[in-house]
Amino acid sequence: MRFAVHPLFLLFGVWYAFSGRLFLFLVSTLVALMHECGHAFAAARVGYRLDKIVLMPYGALISGDIEGIGLKDEIKVTLAGPLVNAATAVLFVALWWFFPETYAYTDVAAYASAAIALVNLIPAYPLDGGRILYCAAAAKKGEKFARRLARGAGLVFAAAMLALFVYGCICAAVNLTVLFFAAFLFAGARGGKGCEYLRIRADYAREMKKGMEVRRIAVREDCTFKRLFSLLERGKYAEFIVYDAEGEYLGELSEEEFCALAENAGIYEPIGEYLAFK
Repeated sequence: MRFAVHPLFLLFGVWYAFSGRLFLFLVSTLVALMHECGHAFAAARVGYRLDKIVLMPYGALISGDIEGIGLKDEIKVTLAGPLVNAATAVLFVALWWFFPETYAYTDVAAYASAAIALVNLIPAYPLDGGRILYCAAAAKKGEKFARRLARGAGLVFAAAMLALFVYGCICAAVNLTVLFFAAFLFAGARGGKGCEYLRIRADYAREMKKGMEVRRIAVREDCTFKRLFSLLERGKYAEFIVYDAEGEYLGELSEEEFCALAENAGIYEPIGEYLAFK
């Protein structure tokens, strides 16, 4: 897993430290990382890889190469994050039922888990609710319409949060939390880097026109399709050199050939069972 930090994340942390809530910030960051790991594990279950986490104010974004994933599977991957947080919150509540004395030590993590689970269901990019809205709309109206709808919803919610911040400044108290959240939604609605899952695709015609790096990978015939998918990288053309269990050379597969075989194979099946040159 690769990690990156958005500058606003650092600014957000400094603000929490000066306001005396650094522990809440650190716990929320840990809960957000659990959330993104839920996405990563769910993606791995269907043979794809999410491997880069960017720490953002009010959460994190995860991306990876999952080209070809179906809309239903993408919804499952998206829901995995909130479900992890919801399960964590429920487990803490169960812990309080049997061991009430643990409440004082776990209440922050429990409430943070529940909050992140609920907030992420808001239908706005880059939140999970926005991804679910996108997939549902794409299934009915196509991806172009879905992209406009999801980003439009993100802008509406960002504007609502900004209006709430202005209202608070005039009628109540300054709440920078709302302002940061509005900025987070606005960046996602604009389609900022890392706001959408990246995907591998087998059609590299445009990239090949400019020239692509070829990545040759040696594998054994008992290597599973799931493992081979995890070895693919965006922007690099893969060629698999296949050997048997004794190390004898069997043949080679281009990325297109591998993807064609994967259409009719289970992700946990070995590549050797589908090789025509055996």
